[in-house]
Amino acid sequence: METLADLKSALANNGQPTAPKIIYINGTINGSQAADGRILGEQDYAAGYDINKYISCFGPDGKVWSDQTFEYCKKQRQLRQTGSNNMKRQIEVSIPSNTTVIGLGADSGFVGANIVILSATNVVMRNLSVEAPVDFFSTWSPDDGDGAWNARFDAVSSVTSNHLWIDHVRLTDGRYPDSEAPLGPNGKPANRHDGLLDLKDGTDYVTISNSKLANHDKTMLLGSGDEHVDKDGGKLRVSYIGNHFENIQQRGPRVRFGQVHVLNNYFVGSTDHPQYPMVSEGQGGNSYFLGAGYESRIFSEGNAFDYTGPGADPTIMVSSYNGHRFSDTGSWFNGEAADLNAVARASFEQNRAEALAEAESSGTTAPDWTGWEFTTDVGWDPADAYRYKAFTTPQAVRNHALQFTGPGVLAVKR
Repeated sequence: METLADLKSALANNGQPTAPKIIYINGTINGSQAADGRILGEQDYAAGYDINKYISCFGPDGKVWSDQTFEYCKKQRQLRQTGSNNMKRQIEVSIPSNTTVIGLGADSGFVGANIVILSATNVVMRNLSVEAPVDFFSTWSPDDGDGAWNARFDAVSSVTSNHLWIDHVRLTDGRYPDSEAPLGPNGKPANRHDGLLDLKDGTDYVTISNSKLANHDKTMLLGSGDEHVDKDGGKLRVSYIGNHFENIQQRGPRVRFGQVHVLNNYFVGSTDHPQYPMVSEGQGGNSYFLGAGYESRIFSEGNAFDYTGPGADPTIMVSSYNGHRFSDTGSWFNGEAADLNAVARASFEQNRAEALAEAESSGTTAPDWTGWEFTTDVGWDPADAYRYKAFTTPQAVRNHALQFTGPGVLAVKR
């Protein structure tokens, strides 16, 4: 397949989309490629939309939207929604059950596409390069913390799917770092990317292996929300094995509910990267590699973390987001043995103390997780689920990541 139209036709498979099939990608498929071959841009989706005008309608402090702030505000609000919906219809690529998608070369894959695996089973993606879509119509949410941008489109996401294998895939922001986007009300660039590889709504039995994820903010989210035990409880069984994560500012992954094995991955970041700096919790920032969320059960094993720059410290390795169960064995920080369990415990206990203090101050009931104690007993062992052989030195983990991850390593033949 060389065009978006050809790909969508192949996925439809002559009216049998769930019949077994292998689709080979030759070259780069652009999600914004129209039927006539044109590459669509912001004004094609919503002529007249202007992100700077949109921002101005929140007032001088960026806190409250009003259609009356300027005469153009109502129109800009409508154009933003129209453009977002038009863009979704154009760039969304749905992968059905029993589909294998393989790139034929090191640079074969997707740019600007929103790849969705929806209620599917038995899906494989291998040897692909994926550049995340740029959301021209990202929304500003003034009540989200101190204000935040929320983009709509993931590069790849799974919703209520199972038995997935993502292998030798490269996912990045590519040519469009958020640092080059227009500035928002908080003085920071608009975030025009959502997740690189998110797993939601009861997705189950997933392996992500030998892949490279780099230069991105909200990288990988597992789970749909702390309240979604009905969807995610007992599911989100995911393995991350032998991957290379570089300059990912958060969510590598961030896990809710999931039973997750993180094995022999190489995590790289710096406090002073010009576009994707990682500032750890210990430095007052919010960057981290592993995020232990509500009811998560992460089994971390033999991972190598190289974190450099002024103030770089081990708290970058793991942060607790209401998660009280976490176990690590045999990982390294800058080449030396690391105590991730101590970092996870300290993060959880700090968050618990803050939540209890806030509940007391406001006279409200503290959340249930504040009554739990941190434990390294995650209630499962991946060795009981499958056989594997782990690397036992940081050099081996690093060498594998640098030489054998991402596309172009596999010899692919039709």
